[in-house]
Amino acid sequence: MNADSRSRLNQTPEWTALGKHREELADTHLGDLFATDPGRGAGYTLQVGDLHIDYSKHLVTDETLRLLRELAAATDVFGLRDAMFRGEKINITEDRAVLHTALRAPRGAVVEVDGENVVPAVHAVLDKMAAFADKVRSGEWTGHTGRRIRNVVNIGIG
Repeated sequence: MNADSRSRLNQTPEWTALGKHREELADTHLGDLFATDPGRGAGYTLQVGDLHIDYSKHLVTDETLRLLRELAAATDVFGLRDAMFRGEKINITEDRAVLHTALRAPRGAVVEVDGENVVPAVHAVLDKMAAFADKVRSGEWTGHTGRRIRNVVNIGIG
């Protein structure tokens, strides 16, 4: 399944099954899950490098995880992940590659989109951003009043 032909996530039977499961868990208390499964803390915890993920304190069961895996398979999450790494246009709204990998790639890496390595262009923009941030932090760049900028509000997209 490619990005253009994939089903809408919330229109799949797997999504419906997950919603039904959520309703079935509505009266479930987290304490009860721990009481019935003393190993829950360890069983619902992952360690990936320095990243520690503990989802034992969320309303998640083995059934929840099974249903999530089915939803991921039905919507081709792994295929889309691979397409993202290949630089394919998986952002169907804007008809472009998402470039998450290029944004995080080291300077010497190659991430091709339409046959062109986009990493140098991405790093050129990152360098401009770093230079601007350095000017703001040092006080060289000031606000319209001429005073040093002390507070920044960052509103991101996507």
